Amino acid sequence: CRLCQEDKDLCSEKDENGAFLIDRDPLYFGPVLNYLRHGKLVLDKNISEEGVLEEAEFYNITDLIKLLKDRIQFRDLPTKSGGKHVYRVIQCHEDELTQMVSTMSDGWRFEQLINIGSQYQYGNEDHAEFLCVVSREYPQTASGEKTTEPTDRAKVLQQLGSRM
Repeated sequence: CRLCQEDKDLCSEKDENGAFLIDRDPLYFGPVLNYLRHGKLVLDKNISEEGVLEEAEFYNITDLIKLLKDRIQFRDLPTKSGGKHVYRVIQCHEDELTQMVSTMSDGWRFEQLINIGSQYQYGNEDHAEFLCVVSREYPQTASGEKTTEPTDRAKVLQQLGSRM
């Protein structure tokens, strides 16, 4: 950490207690401070990764610098073009939720779970109903056709979704 070093280029003063006085943007320093506290990088949507990278470089926090550069590089990778992104909304009861999520694979990704309340009763018990939003990317094949043939696992999701 740059503060721990006797660096003449730091351009910071110390107060009467020996604390460093640093004039930096607190918006970008917050994620740096939390990274130092917890070892995890958490960024709000409105915070630029490049701004936090500038702070990490100022303080010479090498692990955070590498992490941010990797995130920026991954973010800036070109997206796959020509593919088709499919979303499905599946209605299920609370007792079916675990099975549905555990059978979800083969390229399907869980996006969101929405509790829509309970609309029915068995005896004296209420049973909650949910909408489960899932997505899958269907890449474009070399011949230009899009591969949309469902696999066995996708068929399970389709069957569950057909109950809507």
